[in-house]
Amino acid sequence: MYRAPLKEIEFVLHELLGPEALAGCQGFADYSADLANSVLAEAARFAETVLEPLNKPGDREGAHWSPAGVAAPAGFKEAYRQFVAGGWPQLGASPQYGGQPVPQILTSAVQEIWAAANLAFKLCPMLTHGAAHALALTGTVEHKRLYLPRMVSGEWTGTMVLTEPQAGSDLGLIRTQAIPEGDHYRLFGQKIFITWGEHDYTENIIHMVLARIEGAPAGTRGISMFIVPKVLVHADGSLGERNEVRCVSIEHKLGIHASPTCVMAFGAEKGAVGYLVGEANRGLEYMFIMMNTARLAVGLEGYAVAEAAFQQASDWARNRVQGKPPGGAGAAAAPIIRHPDVKRMLLGMKASIAAMRALALYTASRLDIAGHHHDPALRAAAQARVDLLIPIVKGWCTELGAEIASTGIQTHGGMGYIEETGAAQFLRDVRITSIYEGTTGIQSNDLIGRKLARDDGAAMRALIAEMRAELGALDAPEVAATVRAAALEGVDLLSRATHSLLGLLGSDPARAGAVSVAYLKLCGFTIAGWLVAKTAALSAGKVAGADRDLYLGRLQAARFYAEQLLPTAFALERIVERGSHSVVEADPRLI
Repeated sequence: MYRAPLKEIEFVLHELLGPEALAGCQGFADYSADLANSVLAEAARFAETVLEPLNKPGDREGAHWSPAGVAAPAGFKEAYRQFVAGGWPQLGASPQYGGQPVPQILTSAVQEIWAAANLAFKLCPMLTHGAAHALALTGTVEHKRLYLPRMVSGEWTGTMVLTEPQAGSDLGLIRTQAIPEGDHYRLFGQKIFITWGEHDYTENIIHMVLARIEGAPAGTRGISMFIVPKVLVHADGSLGERNEVRCVSIEHKLGIHASPTCVMAFGAEKGAVGYLVGEANRGLEYMFIMMNTARLAVGLEGYAVAEAAFQQASDWARNRVQGKPPGGAGAAAAPIIRHPDVKRMLLGMKASIAAMRALALYTASRLDIAGHHHDPALRAAAQARVDLLIPIVKGWCTELGAEIASTGIQTHGGMGYIEETGAAQFLRDVRITSIYEGTTGIQSNDLIGRKLARDDGAAMRALIAEMRAELGALDAPEVAATVRAAALEGVDLLSRATHSLLGLLGSDPARAGAVSVAYLKLCGFTIAGWLVAKTAALSAGKVAGADRDLYLGRLQAARFYAEQLLPTAFALERIVERGSHSVVEADPRLI
């Protein structure tokens, strides 16, 4: 049974990052540690008592499609009603539309709790938030007036409608057409993989649709964005007639069965009414406005589901009695958590999750500075840091999250492969996260091709210099000093790999692409290693206090990270240095 790791989240927010993370940021005058803890505690209560009990039943039942629409599994609609009544959709939204302004670090921490308790449920409000964010930044005053208050309140939900059967990652291949008609357009086309594109939660769903206006340029330069409501909205805000938007089927998926992934048809006869967002042919640009927060949200899903998998594996290992541990006294069997390899697996899960959480919430704090600091220079520096870290958080956390969920099955032994234990669901559910919002290969290409190449590595060199300086100044006694030394070694590896990769980008981009995922993972392990070393130093100084076991546990996990996880960086750095030829020179016919 999932229990929100409040102490671990609060440690990152209040001790590892601390109040200085938001120093100089405007708009968060009411934010405090007490407020954050209160919000987190209430989020935990809702997750543990309402969402988590629906997770396994929802997986077994799945969403239901009929010609009349899509119904969520039993209990989900009522849970959403309670979610709205609790004001959760308003968290982090603009007060101009009824939202509650809080920092991104807090909304990200709350999203971890939702995702761990019930990933399928969490996706609907996440997408609504993303659609509302895009509309708030690019919509007209009238569009914002009509749609945003109801989306922020949760009365209506929203989606991002991008993919088509022939246009997955290559959105330049989109064929959905938009034909002008007075003050609106008529859309014709089919979209796939639309998460929560149809459901029975709310009366209306606001779709943000990418389409091509008649006569638009080919490729990505000719894509526009449109508001396409499920039900048309009158000028006074009342609902009108049903728009020509239909869910014609839902996908049969590996996981997240309770979350309907819809095939959506626009314009069976006259065409679906849509309203242009912003300027024509700038739809892809507008979509990318919300990409940083969307990719951060998916990245944290990776370690959130891993946290749930870890908790179940840990409980199992403490209660499953099998065999006698090596070197144990007597002949009696013992709980498997006493066996060295099981301890290794659980330590790896715990240490990895702590490292990912630290990296993701650190990145969220940079988003807060980029959006709210009073100093323009610091805003610009923070935005450069965010741009650099987002593909790392998204790619590394989701890939590692799937590994941890798999380790959770392994910890259960044969019982983990049996659906009744629930361990397999975590792996099935988390597997999509490394595909959502761009696969890991797309993230790594973004990291090296856009983020590293655009400033010739300046943002990465600035981060490396900051990590070196902080680690060098760290007061790290005993075990913490060992962790610091390993972290510094990792930073050196990252520096060498960055230099090598920049050379490849200049001389042979194909070779750079062949090692880009290895570079992304190297970034994840080493940058998180810097935060793990800071965690170890903080923990070493507090092991004599009231929360002795908590800090000893963090110190123990940090030591494991340094000794058994950070060494992965050596192999990854070698791949970046020497591993590209075997890919580039490979004959596709022989693969």
